[in-house]
Amino acid sequence: MENQNGNSKLKAIVAILAILLVGSLVYIFKLTSDAKTMETTVVETKSEKEAVLKDLETLKATYDAALAENSLMTDDLIEERAKVEKLIAELKTAKGDAASLRKYKEQYKQLEGKMKNLMQEVEVLKAQNQNLTTNLDSTKVVLEDSKKYNQVLVGQNEELAKTVEKGQKLSVTNLKTAAYKQRSSGKQVETDKASRADILQISFTIAENAIAKSGDKVYYVQVIDAKNNVLGDKATISFGETSLTYSFTTTVNYENKTVNVKEQLPGKDFAKGTYFVNVFDKGELVSKSSFSLR
Repeated sequence: MENQNGNSKLKAIVAILAILLVGSLVYIFKLTSDAKTMETTVVETKSEKEAVLKDLETLKATYDAALAENSLMTDDLIEERAKVEKLIAELKTAKGDAASLRKYKEQYKQLEGKMKNLMQEVEVLKAQNQNLTTNLDSTKVVLEDSKKYNQVLVGQNEELAKTVEKGQKLSVTNLKTAAYKQRSSGKQVETDKASRADILQISFTIAENAIAKSGDKVYYVQVIDAKNNVLGDKATISFGETSLTYSFTTTVNYENKTVNVKEQLPGKDFAKGTYFVNVFDKGELVSKSSFSLR
């Protein structure tokens, strides 16, 4: 009877030990599984943190490139880049638990969306600027062409003005000079002897010109004798930097028709030799000739 009771107690103790052993094994297994799960979670969390940091660095690099490329929307780009830099600094010092990591991921998504919107706006502005540049270039080409055309017109107008001015100038032709002896009766007898001459008669013709200005025309006649003396008035007049000593002037009422001009220059003791006669329109020599007295 006692043996049976002892065996029963022993079996009970063995059963209890077995139950405790199984419980211990289950508890150890659970601890091991939890540790592995925690380790895996830490590794995954660290990997995700690095991934988010890498994405934020890429986001920052995008802003850096955009700012370096152009000055469009500079203030907005700088402001958003500052937000990215701030989030990078916070994430680097964060503990890296799942809850905070989710928060940083959400903030990254918001910043990424903002960046995409800004980049789209920048591209639109770049396209608009390119169109403006193209239009400005086209306008510049048109202006340059207009400028060249205007220069051509100015040149043509100047040439036309010169042509008109040249065409308006009167042509003085048939300049002739003859010496005469004035008799007491008033009759004038032509002579080629210096000792007999007491009048020089100068004549010339002003040709018809339809486009010339009509009105009084003043011509300066210069007669130089064989001794290189200017005869007559010997008056001097200046035209700009040019001065002219002339023998007499003649004023012609010109009405765009041919006009014959005849003037006489009295004198005495004319020298033998060759004489030169010049007709000036202001300071411009318009006709010349010569004659001789013996």
